Amino acid sequence: MTDSVTIRGRILFLSEDPAAIQRQLAGEDLTLAQAQPLRNQVITDEITPGWVCYFFDARLGDFPYVALRCGEQYPLGEGSVKRGGFAVSVSGARHGKGSSREASAYAEWCAGIRLVIAESFEVHYQKNCQNLGLLTSTDFDLIPRLRRGEAIPLAEFTGGMDPITRLIVEQGGLFAFNRARLAGALQIPLPTHGKRPMTLVEKILARNTVVDPVSGALGVASVRPGDGLFVNTHWRFSHEYVTPMAASFLAQSVGDKVKLKDPERILAFRDHLNFLDRIMNEERQSQGLLEVAHRLKHSQEAFCQRHNIRLIGEQPDGSAEGICHALMTERFAMPGQVIVGTDSHTPHSGALGALAFGVGTTDIANAFVTGDVRVTVPPTLRVRLNRRLQPGISAKDLVLHLLRLPFLREGGATGHAIEYQGEALAFLNTDERATLTNMAAELGAFTGIVAPDSQTVRFLWERRHSDVPIEDWMFSDPEAEFAHTLDIDCAEITAMVAKPGDPGNGVELRDLPEPPRVDLAYAGSCTGGKREDLMRVHEVVRWALDHNLTMPLHVQFFIQFGSEDVRRYAIQMGWISAFEEAGARILGPGCGACVNAGPGVSTRPDQVTVSAVNRNFPGRSGPGQVWLASPATVAASAFAGRLCGFEELIKNK
Repeated sequence: MTDSVTIRGRILFLSEDPAAIQRQLAGEDLTLAQAQPLRNQVITDEITPGWVCYFFDARLGDFPYVALRCGEQYPLGEGSVKRGGFAVSVSGARHGKGSSREASAYAEWCAGIRLVIAESFEVHYQKNCQNLGLLTSTDFDLIPRLRRGEAIPLAEFTGGMDPITRLIVEQGGLFAFNRARLAGALQIPLPTHGKRPMTLVEKILARNTVVDPVSGALGVASVRPGDGLFVNTHWRFSHEYVTPMAASFLAQSVGDKVKLKDPERILAFRDHLNFLDRIMNEERQSQGLLEVAHRLKHSQEAFCQRHNIRLIGEQPDGSAEGICHALMTERFAMPGQVIVGTDSHTPHSGALGALAFGVGTTDIANAFVTGDVRVTVPPTLRVRLNRRLQPGISAKDLVLHLLRLPFLREGGATGHAIEYQGEALAFLNTDERATLTNMAAELGAFTGIVAPDSQTVRFLWERRHSDVPIEDWMFSDPEAEFAHTLDIDCAEITAMVAKPGDPGNGVELRDLPEPPRVDLAYAGSCTGGKREDLMRVHEVVRWALDHNLTMPLHVQFFIQFGSEDVRRYAIQMGWISAFEEAGARILGPGCGACVNAGPGVSTRPDQVTVSAVNRNFPGRSGPGQVWLASPATVAASAFAGRLCGFEELIKNK
């Protein structure tokens, strides 16, 4: 640990002007003024697109920013950052938006970046940087000082951090910190607030705060936003994109003979890349990327076998047993638990009143060993859902409405826990609530949660025959402090879509003057492949068949289950025959098209997709344009051949 840092190397400004980036790559050092305007919302899919994440070692350093879009150009290619000798990266607001994948921060690190300066950072991304030892700052005045070769006091990078996070940065990362922590060489402060009214998230954190990592003692009287904690986890899980990198990190930092804590409480999933071989183009295959991706599978299998971890893998037809966070909700999560997973949509299980949140590779690797995970207690944003949704309007429409609100679009939920309350929840089953909590990730939130109630009890009995009473403490205290409260009139929400490029580009479907022609319609993913979602798809398909509607020849319609449990239910309900009669292509469970790794992706820039997935960032589901919509709107659009809601489809008949 040192008191100051000197960063030697060039500064890379991530400008919106591709010419400005090309000048830097040619060797010119720009000023901040010359680089303006800086790119805002540099998403993790741009830092490391999905195919880059097939690598899980230092090779990642050849790829940071290869998908960074500046205008219509992608100025940074393979090896650009390394060849340029850059040690500092500079961008605008919300750097690291999107997935919780640590591969993005690790790629920057492996390329030689030691400091990222931005107007603001997404919480998951910044936490990954802290864990890796990659410094971050919002102070643009550092730029001239760095160019002078000045040693910057470390305290300038740790101001405003909770004591635990500050110690992690000072130690150079989470692995070094935990070695010292478990050896008793660090004093870990605990909250000493005494009793206070708390939100549900604060209550769960307080009950599971690690008091002594050796004895396993848990629980403090209360916590408040900003407190740094280690919390005990009930479940830890990773998927095949991350398990191999976590294994690699453990081998490097702890050794091959590392012993994992409570391996029976660790789960591994193969769900992201099951269908990759069906859609990877010849160019990518000729580059050897399919073989690289297969390494992920084999590495995950070997790690799970070595440590006796349950691997929920492939079915005989090559599909997944289910998408990791969807299966966590259907089979494992319980109210009041703490669940961490290596996917930003882990908050799916918040629909059951669990505190579930995404973590990066370093976090999960350490949690495999310690059983706990670092948390800075988030402020809570209360979203009150007043009145009830209109018939035919779903939770997906509600979320797309939320995402377009200026307060939330401008980052009002960033780093917060979102607690959904209000009378509308009584009319939303757990599947619909999972859409709300799942897409807390798109709102930039730490997590989303709904207090458990009779709907929760019903879900647990129907899905698992588990008779679990709701405990008295599982609610937010009436006097609890909320950072903000948003009141939403659910009765005013109509069918929504999000224009291509960002989930926040929401617009009421009825306001589109010329709904675009649709080439692909995709109903599936964790957000759109639940029982409730496919029931709504079936309602549209059954109505269309009963009224002799057929899909236009130019439309490809894909229906993909979120889990094997959902597929079995669809068979039981007789939905499959209607889907097949309509001409839809039925796909087994998996992440698939959502992560550009399965049927349903576009293959040309001129193609238009309407999709029930949760993200439509450029390139995420192929080179075409992706509109987000509810499952019912996806199905109606498939029959109309253009963006169309179910209500409009009926009227036009």
